[in-house]
Amino acid sequence: MAKHLAILNRVAAEAIFSGKKKVEGRFSQIKIAPFGKVGRGDSVLMKVSGEDISGQFLVDRVFYFDHPTVDEVEYIKKRYGKQLALPSSFWIGKDTINYITLMFIKSAGKFIIAPQVKKKDLRPWVVLDTTNFP
Repeated sequence: MAKHLAILNRVAAEAIFSGKKKVEGRFSQIKIAPFGKVGRGDSVLMKVSGEDISGQFLVDRVFYFDHPTVDEVEYIKKRYGKQLALPSSFWIGKDTINYITLMFIKSAGKFIIAPQVKKKDLRPWVVLDTTNFP
């Protein structure tokens, strides 16, 4: 079981903590993590940009979509839209999504003391190993 670090906006992090957001989705034009890197049982540390790590969630299951069709994107939007808790404006201009990762959240919790992770770049997702997570 791997550990990951996800950079989120404050609204998404709070929605995960409150249970409103039950699926974390990552959409990209290029094949980058977490696509193909996250799996059931993995833990995902959550960090709002510019702040300390605030908590984590455990992954229950994952769906990957490699070059989804327009119909598949519409299906994802209709089937998982509420669980993704994304604003309707998110979908505008998303006609060139090549990779989708949907992570179903098993449980989430806040940290009292934030773990330290060495990260000095702009990546929104990092698969952690012993070089950046003790």
